[in-house]
Order: sequence, then structure tokens, then C-alpha cells
Amino acid sequence: MIWSLVKILFFIGIAAALAYGAGFIIETPGEVRIAFNGQERTLTPLGGLIGLVVLMAVVWIVLKIAGFCVAVVRTMLGDSTALMRYLDRNRERKGYDALSQSLTALAEGDNRKAQTKAQKAEKLLNKPELTTLLSAQAAEANGNRARATELYKTMLSHDKSRFIGIKGLLKQQLETGSTETALKLAEKAFALNPRNTGVVDTLFDLQSKTSDWAGARSTLAAKVRASTLPRDVGKRREAVLLVAEALGARQEGKDAQSRDAAYQANRISPDFVPAAALAGALYNEADEPRKTAKVIKKAWATAPHPDLAAAFAGIAPNETPGARLSRFGELIKLNPEHPESRMVAAELSLAAEDFPGARRALGDLAETDPTTRSLAIMAAIEKGEGAPDTVVRGWLAKALTVPRGEAWICSNCNHIHGEWQPLCENCNAFDTLGWTRPTETAQSDSVAAAMLPLIIGAIEDNTEDEAGAVEDEPEGWETGEPEPESQREKPELDVAEIRAAANS
Repeated sequence: MIWSLVKILFFIGIAAALAYGAGFIIETPGEVRIAFNGQERTLTPLGGLIGLVVLMAVVWIVLKIAGFCVAVVRTMLGDSTALMRYLDRNRERKGYDALSQSLTALAEGDNRKAQTKAQKAEKLLNKPELTTLLSAQAAEANGNRARATELYKTMLSHDKSRFIGIKGLLKQQLETGSTETALKLAEKAFALNPRNTGVVDTLFDLQSKTSDWAGARSTLAAKVRASTLPRDVGKRREAVLLVAEALGARQEGKDAQSRDAAYQANRISPDFVPAAALAGALYNEADEPRKTAKVIKKAWATAPHPDLAAAFAGIAPNETPGARLSRFGELIKLNPEHPESRMVAAELSLAAEDFPGARRALGDLAETDPTTRSLAIMAAIEKGEGAPDTVVRGWLAKALTVPRGEAWICSNCNHIHGEWQPLCENCNAFDTLGWTRPTETAQSDSVAAAMLPLIIGAIEDNTEDEAGAVEDEPEGWETGEPEPESQREKPELDVAEIRAAANS
């Protein structure tokens, strides 16, 4: 709007200046005399100006005719392309002028003019990789999607423009959400130019979203070869793809393929927890406990994780709590100060009803680094040692306000996942899940809802005890004698209920 007003004002200014100049020349006294070959002509100032303009035009025409005649003579003398070069030179100049005007109009947002000038340039220039692409982009900007698609398809017939045409069609398919067609186009574009970073990234994303893990691995290898991705990052992502392939094969019942992919992922990245946990579980299914222990121990030394503990427990699923506590000692000592090691040791001691041992294993973790899980373990310890319900309720109440602890969280959108996945279920980003803590410190409603019955149940039990205190008091209560130790009923410990609440 403002630019149009500026152009109108500029045109009016030019017209006013010309009118003023013409009036000034007409009113100027004097004459112009031209003498040539004994003849003399007298003109007014305005006539002299017009004559000068006519003379310049005649000179330009004469030069053009002379150039054309020279091209004809050279053609007659044997230069068969002289006349064609002369004509093409003029066409190219006009074509590039139209191309420049189209680009300028496209940048200014004048889509209609951009499309018109692009069509003119397309007629004058024999460069479809430039003119057809510009025409397609102008058509897209003008809302003529069908015309743009037609132009992109036209570009497929020329070697110089085939790659650009495929990229244009690929962009359209991605915008409409046609993943299957877009994947085929991306594969063709990759075959034509495997070093194009944009095409490689697009192909990799499409292969990941369609669970084409083998194809994604090939594309990833091409990225590493082209030095567009560091080798260490490439190895990590290859392990991610192999784990994804193993999980998919396992769901389809392809056990051999699943094992091969999982074992290879673990060899490539031994400290990658999902790979180690899956490899350990598959070794357990194959009844190879030594290999399971080796894989889990190597990963645990770097990054202790509940999934690794579960795989290590699967080596002997039917062992007694005491035997499991003893066997896990070898694993825990590899990284004894890690919070996961301390909590696992405390949970195993709880299962073995070794409450003092559980307290020693947990140490001061509930005070120095409180999480829902560590406080729930502390509540179980207190309950197992016969502490009053008020103490147990106190720990459980604290658990409602502390961080929930580590979880699989997407670094791209901060979405929390229940289990590891190669793609974020919220934003579809690849390899963005990490075992970290949520940014918010407040507990989720699900955790509060899971733990509230424990607190309410404890309160209700306490209320009932107070209501029936007169009837149930043992002999000697009037004299204040303490109840014999043998008659005290220790509170029943439900470790599974508390752990379920902590892991919600």
C-alpha cells in the first residue's frame, strides 16, 4: 500500500517536471541554426530538442542494422552460427531482464508480476533449471499449486533440472502430509545427489517415521561419509536404530533378527542403556546368564538404571530375596555411590526384610536428594521397623512435593515417556530421549493420586484405633504399665504397594 503510493507520487513528480521543462523550453527565446553542405536550417529550441532525440534514435537503429548486416555477411562467409549468436544475444539480454524483474517482484511480494515475468523469461531463455523453477515458485506464491506441480514435473525431463524438480515435488508432498510419496521422492533425490544435506536429513526423518530402520542406517552411513555428522554421534544413532529394529523384529516374532540387532547395538555402544537392557533380556531368554551379567555390569559401571537392574534380576528370576541381595552386591559395588545403586540395594534389603540394612544402603539420600522413590523407600523402612503411622505418613506426604526423579524425557519438547523409544511420541524427534529429571519440581497429579490412598488409609486406621481405644486397651493401662513387647503387633509391611506408588 505504501509502496504503491510512493510509485504514484513519483510518477506525478516526473510528469510535472517534464511539463515544466517543456513549458520552459517553449517560452525560451532564440533559435537553433543547423548548417550542413551549404544549406542552413533554423529551428526553435523545442524543435532542436526533438531533432536531437530523433537523431539519437536514428543512430541506434543504424547501429542495430549494421550489426545485423555484419552477422549476415559473416554467415555468408562461412560462419554458420554468426546470425544465430546475434539473435540469441538479444534474446538472452531480454530474458535475463525478465528473470531479474521476476526475482525482484517475488521478493517484493508482487506474485502476479513475478509469474508474468517468469513466463516471459522462460520463453526467451533456454535455461529450465532457472526459469521453470522461478515460474513454479511464483505459481506457488500466487496460490496456483496445480500449475507449480505441472512445472516441477516438466523439470523432470531435463538432466540439469531433474533434481530441482524432485525437490519441489518433495516439498509439496511434505506440506500435504503424504509421507509415503514423499519418501519415494526423497529416495530419488538422494540417488541423484547423495551429498545434499537437506535431502539426506529429509530422507532420514521420513525413514525413521515410517520405521524403515535399515534404510535409515544406510542414510546415516552416508551422512557420516559426507562428514556432515561426527563419527561418535553417528555410532550412537546407529545403536539407536539397531535397538529400534530389534524391538520391531521382536514384536513381529523374528527372534533371530531381534537378537542380532540388539547384540550389534550393544557392541557399538556398550554404555547405551536401552541397548544393554534389551541385549541382557535377550541373553536371559537364550539362557546365557554369563553374557547377561557381562553386558549389564559394563553398562552399570557408567550409567546405573532400573532397566539394567531388571535385566540383571532376570538371570535368576526364582531366587530368594536373600540370594538376590547377595548376587546384586557384585553389580552395586561397580558404582556404589550412585543414587540408583543405593536405592536398588535398599529395595532388595526391604524385600529380604533387612530393614536396618535397607536404611544403611539408602543412607542420607532421602535428605540430600529426595525423590518420590527414595522417600517411598524410607516410608517402607519406617513401617517395617514398626514406626508410628504418623512417621510413615510424614514421609509419604513429603513424597508428594519432591521431584519424581529421573525419567525418559525428550530434550526437544520436554515430554515425559513411560519407557524409552527411538522417536518422541509427542514431537516425533529422533534420538532426543534422555534419562534425566523433569524441569518442574512439583509432582504430577498421577503421583499424588497413587500415594493418596496410602496416606488416607493410614489416617483411617489411626482414627479407628483411637475410637476403639477404651475397649481394646490391654490390662494394666490404668496403671500406665507398658504393653509387653511380645504383645505388640508390628505393622504389616506392603513393600509392593509403596514401590508401585513411587514408580507411578
